[in-house]
Amino acid sequence: MRSRFSAFAKEDEAYLLRSWHPATRPERVEFDPGMRWVGLEIVDTGGGGPRDAKGTVEFRAHYLTGSEVGELHEVSRFVRHDGEWVYVRGKVN
Repeated sequence: MRSRFSAFAKEDEAYLLRSWHPATRPERVEFDPGMRWVGLEIVDTGGGGPRDAKGTVEFRAHYLTGSEVGELHEVSRFVRHDGEWVYVRGKVN
């Protein structure tokens, strides 16, 4: 999760697409040019251990749009695919 947050902050589309499950991966990632990601807070996790095939991460990602402060609160689902953890989808809270 932290690596995907960093990729959004750096606008690293290639990494985001590589770390997205092929069944739910979009063709491209669109970034908001006025948004700057400034912090990540992990709220809770479930599964995701060395022997697990799936896991969840609840997080709050903080951003700035101009001088406005915002927050994305989501529970993300991850699965192992070809031996790597990949993002499947998230539910925004």
